[in-house]
Amino acid sequence: MSGLESRIDEYPFIVRPMTADEGSGYLIEYPDIPGCISDGASPEEAIRNGKDALRSVLLTKQEFGDPIPLPGERSVMPVPAKLRTRLDERAREEHTDSSALAAKLIAEGLDAA
Repeated sequence: MSGLESRIDEYPFIVRPMTADEGSGYLIEYPDIPGCISDGASPEEAIRNGKDALRSVLLTKQEFGDPIPLPGERSVMPVPAKLRTRLDERAREEHTDSSALAAKLIAEGLDAA
């Protein structure tokens, strides 16, 4: 894991306050690693917890021989909160992740243009 361990800090992340429905505190997400999220009472705690979650996910991927995305491999695009909520709801309805759904919708929109 030493090679992966040295790259933990290279992975971009997003920290945001959680909504009332999600609870309290802050949520951290790693766009390069779908599903790798954590939280904390403060942004700093969320980042510490997020690094632990990322370390665990990368170790598991390595153990099972799954591909490990490079840091920054997925693009990060800010999405307004209301739009993000709608995207997350639709992704749950379609049993997919919101990043995959966003990419699909953008591609469809570009093809229609």
